[in-house]
Parts: sequence; C-alpha cells; structure tokens
Amino acid sequence: MNQSNRNIIRDIEELFEQRGNSMYAGELVTQTEHALQCATQAVESGASDPLIAAALLHDIGHLLHDLGETCAANGVDDQHEQLGAEWLETFFRQDLSEPVKLHVSAKRYCCATRPDYLAQLSAASKLSLQLQGGPMSTQEVDAFREHPFFQQAVQLRAWDEAAKVRGLVTPPLSEFLEHVERSFHEEK
Repeated sequence: MNQSNRNIIRDIEELFEQRGNSMYAGELVTQTEHALQCATQAVESGASDPLIAAALLHDIGHLLHDLGETCAANGVDDQHEQLGAEWLETFFRQDLSEPVKLHVSAKRYCCATRPDYLAQLSAASKLSLQLQGGPMSTQEVDAFREHPFFQQAVQLRAWDEAAKVRGLVTPPLSEFLEHVERSFHEEK
C-alpha cells in the first residue's frame, strides 16, 4: 500500500476517533457502533471486500459534515450519502462508493416495494425518510432497479437497518480496515 493510501486509512481512523462517539441520529448506538455492526453483518454474509468496506463507511458523510447529531430532528436532510460517496469515490472503487451513494435510495425503494418495510423502521429512520423524499414512486422504483449497483445497495440497506443494537459486541475498527485497503482504486 502506498503512502497516500496509508494516509487515507489514517484519515478514516481519525474520523471515527474524533466523531464516531456521537450518537447515530436518534438511535441507541453511536456512529462507530452502527458502522461496526453493519460491517460485521457484511463479513458474516460473505460479502466482497468493497461491499464490506461500504458497510463500514456507508454513513461516513455523517462524520464529515458539521450539522450535528440532531439535524434531522431540526428538519434538515444532511445528504450524508452524497457527501460520503463524493469523498469515497476520490480514493475508492465504484463497488464501494456507489452502494454508499445509493443506500438512502435503497431505503426509499424498500419502503415503496415491501409493505412491511416502512412499519419496521425506527422512529428516527421514518423521520429521515420523510426528509429524503419518502417512498419512491413507481417510476423511481423502475429507474432504481436499472442501476448497476442496485442489488448491493439493497443488501447494504438491510444491514444498515439491523445495525442498531445497543451493547452488541463486534470486532474493532482495525479488523475491517483490511477490506477498505483492498478497495482502493487500482494503482497506475
């Protein structure tokens, strides 16, 4: 791994060290706990390195902005998926950045296509859903299904919703960074 990539890994570690202890938007877990739970599920599912890394980093946009933990409660969509994906796509392959970019769209998709999905969302997730545009329209559903990373985004969404368990023991951040390291753009 080159020095530039080492620096990016260190930047990720520092983001979690500095901001990861903030609460995960109205849930009973911190940003770091949520990320580690999501990545643990990806590993247990036998996901690819980039998808495991996406599971770990899908909410990195929350760690990059300065809008605070309660922006959704204040009626603000932080667009964390876009912010995070833009940061990630600078360094990492599309099979990491695109599922991150699409994980909010995947929530909207699941709410539109699965009658029980909306009911199982937490109150915080329901609030953010409304700020994010609510369930997709039929046309949006059809367009979303055409995206090359549609399936990965829906899988990531399932892990995301389940990664809110207070007190769940997971491996530490360092255990998942090898998956991130293997997901950089190819060196030229």
